[in-house]
Amino acid sequence: MNVSEFMSVKENEKPLDRIVTDGGFCAIFRTIACIGDSLSSGEFEAMDEAGNKSYHDTMEYSWGQFIGRSCGSKIYNFSRGGMTAKEYVESFADEYGLWGKDKLAQAYIIALGVNDIFGMGMDIGAISDVDPDDYRNNTKTFAGYYAQIIQRIKILQPRARIFLVSMPKEGNESDAKRKAHRDLLEDFTKVFKKTYHIDLFTYSPLQDENFRNTFWHGHMTPAGYLLSARMIESYVDYIIRKNPEEFKQVGFIGTDLYYSEEKF
Repeated sequence: MNVSEFMSVKENEKPLDRIVTDGGFCAIFRTIACIGDSLSSGEFEAMDEAGNKSYHDTMEYSWGQFIGRSCGSKIYNFSRGGMTAKEYVESFADEYGLWGKDKLAQAYIIALGVNDIFGMGMDIGAISDVDPDDYRNNTKTFAGYYAQIIQRIKILQPRARIFLVSMPKEGNESDAKRKAHRDLLEDFTKVFKKTYHIDLFTYSPLQDENFRNTFWHGHMTPAGYLLSARMIESYVDYIIRKNPEEFKQVGFIGTDLYYSEEKF
């Protein structure tokens, strides 16, 4: 056994060069909350004989639940088809008690932006829209609403690790906004501690026509959601291997215990 493969990243290794199928070090998180929209909810599209479409959140096919089965971790789906950051903080989280202490997790994976930016046409905004000391002062842009989610998680579970998922490239005119979304998430990691970027814009496969013909049918196919799970859990594994010191005390998240004076 070459233990060095599990202790660090190789020289020039990129986040998705090593795809894990057992969760890798993502499995150190025993509870994970997935905050997102239809793609976080395993949504499928159906069509009746008259050609009318219907949409169905099928959580057991969500990438979060695939990760849960890989890792053996408990997964919370804090998601719904059509979800936006604005709806999440203004109504959805309160309606379903998602800020409750019984719903706290060691890790949070946030995958929001498609409906905000492309559906609602909301202004993406910038890091300057965020008041790091009081989320209630955030500007009402996507940046302001999204940051509020991070900020409120940190109030409830200060030591949680938070992973922000950017949107993959499609190779068309939408990529300009996708890049702006990606850059905003990267800025968040510089402002908020214990927050990491799963940069699918840069590192995931291009979601061009060939990709979509294979893994999409309106929304993702079962294979598409499984592939998403593999990419996300592998990216988390990479982040942990690259920054092992920042994850040594994950087992104490939610407690007042520490290994040492170094309180991560």
